[in-house]
Amino acid sequence: MTSVDQLVVGFDLDMTLIDTAPGFADLLRALGTEIGVALPADDLVKRLGPPIDVMLSPYVEAGDMARVTDRFRALYPTHAITGVPALPGAYEAMAAVRDLGGRVIIATGKYPPNAQLHVDHLGFDIDHLEGWVWGAGKADVLRAQGASVYVGDHVHDVEGAIAAGVVSVSVLTGGCSREELLEAGTHVVLDSLVEFPAWLTDHLGER
Repeated sequence: MTSVDQLVVGFDLDMTLIDTAPGFADLLRALGTEIGVALPADDLVKRLGPPIDVMLSPYVEAGDMARVTDRFRALYPTHAITGVPALPGAYEAMAAVRDLGGRVIIATGKYPPNAQLHVDHLGFDIDHLEGWVWGAGKADVLRAQGASVYVGDHVHDVEGAIAAGVVSVSVLTGGCSREELLEAGTHVVLDSLVEFPAWLTDHLGER
């Protein structure tokens, strides 16, 4: 149960807390080989954020999409877990919330079992994980969990935070530029999560 006054901070996963790019590229190459489609892995990893069916829609027929995305999720644990590290500042950002008596949640567009594999592998100390939520769809989770801040790297993360009425904090570790994030309406842009603990202290002091 979340008290009205308890700090709750939500984080996106891919390219916010973890550097998904190397494992994701390996996975796309393996998937492309298996389905006989030359997927542009290097280009696709520069645009991480949307759900996999959205990312693959230019390359996979609509009638084949369910089969291909099911196969993507099945191959994921083999190719995209152990080689994916936490981004700089990830542990410290979550610890900063903990040190203030707060709760840490993750709201991600990723398939929940695969998201949980990342959390377990990296030993992230979180209170709640919600998968398969994207864009404005993240707002319901943020409201239900009582979040006041949501941290992401993509314009669609900003969309979710704004829809939930919470503070949108964006980091430049993903594929979106400072200008794109500001245009989307984010309240704060940080170079990385390394800057988050200091920002959080200042933010709570101002509040």
